[in-house]
Amino acid sequence: MDTLRSRAETLKLARLLDVEPRELAFLEELPVDDVRAFRERSVAALFDDDSELLDRVAALTRLLPVGVAAGIAQKALGPRLAAALAGRLEPARAADIIDRLPAEFTARCCHHLDPRRIAAIMGRLDDDIVVRIALVLADRGDHLTMGRFVGHLRDSALLRILPRLDDATVLKTGFVIDHPQRLGHIVELMGEERVSSIIASAAESALWPEAMAVAGMVGGEPRARIASLTAAQPEPRLDSLVRTTAEQDLWESLLPIVALLSAAELRVVAALPALREPAVLDGLVRGVVATGLWAEFLPMVGILPATARRVVATAAGALSDAELDALARGVDKQNLWELVVPLVELMDDTARQRLLELPAFQDQLPG
Repeated sequence: MDTLRSRAETLKLARLLDVEPRELAFLEELPVDDVRAFRERSVAALFDDDSELLDRVAALTRLLPVGVAAGIAQKALGPRLAAALAGRLEPARAADIIDRLPAEFTARCCHHLDPRRIAAIMGRLDDDIVVRIALVLADRGDHLTMGRFVGHLRDSALLRILPRLDDATVLKTGFVIDHPQRLGHIVELMGEERVSSIIASAAESALWPEAMAVAGMVGGEPRARIASLTAAQPEPRLDSLVRTTAEQDLWESLLPIVALLSAAELRVVAALPALREPAVLDGLVRGVVATGLWAEFLPMVGILPATARRVVATAAGALSDAELDALARGVDKQNLWELVVPLVELMDDTARQRLLELPAFQDQLPG
């Protein structure tokens, strides 16, 4: 799922550096872990600068009554400096000051707050304050800032916030969440009816990439449930998912989700109109070659209509020698010969002969 994760990391970095995402689009071609590491180092470079001066100001702030400190933050400092100062205060003191500030002002400060200070401060805020701030951020469409905070919220706050967010906001926030390990639990809190509604919204709002990214970050049973709820969507919505995946070459994100489906659900996907089109199937084969997701792909091939299976066989047979060798090695490594042999039998004589000349195939295919 590196393509979608890279998109999210680039958006986060652009926000941090206060530049347009398109200026950093080249980073999407780099390993996502490298981009994330760069973002983390940028956080340190930006927020640790002038820390001595901020520490002195914070020391003076501690001497003031909370109400006075809140008034100075709002009237004299503004959101950026107030957030910088909050990052230098003890979390309890910062929370006391936030308690005296309007939610609208605090929401603007959140945009500038040192991400490393969020957990300690959020843990000391009352749920009422957290809910108000979250709803202001949602109204402002500030999904990136919400993504920084949502992983730190208590269940008691989430259960009050989630019903008041529209489906698109939930998806966009989940896409850029800073703590994806919390997503599975958040999905459980929402329940199946809400998750199904969000999946439907992904189709209606052209947010399939965000939905696939969120599903990819969710693990275990919640992820399997998302896959099943997606397969239960009406055919036009499912077809739009496949077409979006093909247009943006996101097979690496979709195939692991498809692999979680039952045989009956897989037959529903295999019957989609988009999976009868040669251009889509050709891109699918090349996506599998590039990602090595043979175990996720081959079970679906056997369920495709006969004409679609032939298109897949033709596309596979047209691969370069190096790509065919990678196919053979991947199939052999995962012991998928039983699934691949019927596909090979549909290839033309030239393609089949090329495959037979590969050592891995010579050991497995009948003479």
